Amino acid sequence: MPTQVAERTGPVVARALQILAAFTPDRRALTLSELSRHSGLPVSTAHRLAADLVAWGALERDPAGCYHIGLRLWEIGSLAPRGLGLREAALPFLEDLSQVTRENVQLAVREGTEVVFVERIAGSKAVPVLTRVGGRFALTATGVGLVLLAHAPADVREQVLAGPIKRYTERTLVTPHQLRAALADTRARGYAISDRQVTMDAVSVAAPIHDARGDVVAAVSLVVHHGGVAPHTLASLVRTSARAISRALPAPL
Repeated sequence: MPTQVAERTGPVVARALQILAAFTPDRRALTLSELSRHSGLPVSTAHRLAADLVAWGALERDPAGCYHIGLRLWEIGSLAPRGLGLREAALPFLEDLSQVTRENVQLAVREGTEVVFVERIAGSKAVPVLTRVGGRFALTATGVGLVLLAHAPADVREQVLAGPIKRYTERTLVTPHQLRAALADTRARGYAISDRQVTMDAVSVAAPIHDARGDVVAAVSLVVHHGGVAPHTLASLVRTSARAISRALPAPL
């Protein structure tokens, strides 16, 4: 009987996840037909699963009949220790850094071969950025990505360097040789600089955050206008914030 239950439950769980995965930053509201198309499920199946997810709170349905991600799912997601716990420990120092510089401040972690942004504070008159809280980005282009990749396990680094490596601007590092040199520099000096690698008007300076064991678990960065403050002059501020956050992290259980 347990095996039969597992066989019935497994595909249902997988299909429910297909429904949730249909939503993206560019697809925040979906009709039933769109939900069916983007999930790859028949309309009848999508309708039945969507109704279950609405009842639980993972989805919400507006008066026009479109589906949205529900608050219940956000509540569950916020319990992830690398999200909420890290954010709560880091937020006072991120706010201090933002107030001192009036620039964009970002906090990120590595998930596989990508960066996930846990927090972002937008500075007044700061340069526009492409990142968002909860969003993912390549490890090879941003300041936080370079920090996290520099301290990632060797097999992760090799997987990323094996490509393909996305080019965002003419200054994006896209060859393994360039990236290996940048990662070595990052480890040697204790911070990374991404100079116009994502957009041609922005430079980011990032530093690693360590846990009680000394492992790099996150990275913090400032994103500033190109041609403004010299990036190296911001490094001490970013590294000071990173060390403060490291000390504030709760001890592992």
